[in-house]
Amino acid sequence: MNNMNQMMKQVKKMQEQMLKAQEDLANRTIEGTSGGGVVSVTVNGQKKVTAVVIKPEAVDPDDVEMLQDLVLSAINDAMTKAEEMAGKEMSKLTGGMNIPGLF
Repeated sequence: MNNMNQMMKQVKKMQEQMLKAQEDLANRTIEGTSGGGVVSVTVNGQKKVTAVVIKPEAVDPDDVEMLQDLVLSAINDAMTKAEEMAGKEMSKLTGGMNIPGLF
């Protein structure tokens, strides 16, 4: 029974650490870019877009599709980086174990 109590304490401690890590990730940002930096997208560690910056030279009224592609590419770049950042932080807590549903 003592082992069970000790294990429950460890699980509770890990849950608290994971909540803290998730809060910390919400406050961290990652930037993704495309077109050599003419479009940039900022996301937080919870993969929420917080800013989109489009430089004037990226805007060509005759080629809106290119701008759309640049924005999409920058978002995907930022999301990939945010996912990598979150994965690294969570693996610190889980000792490298892949626990589905964490992030």
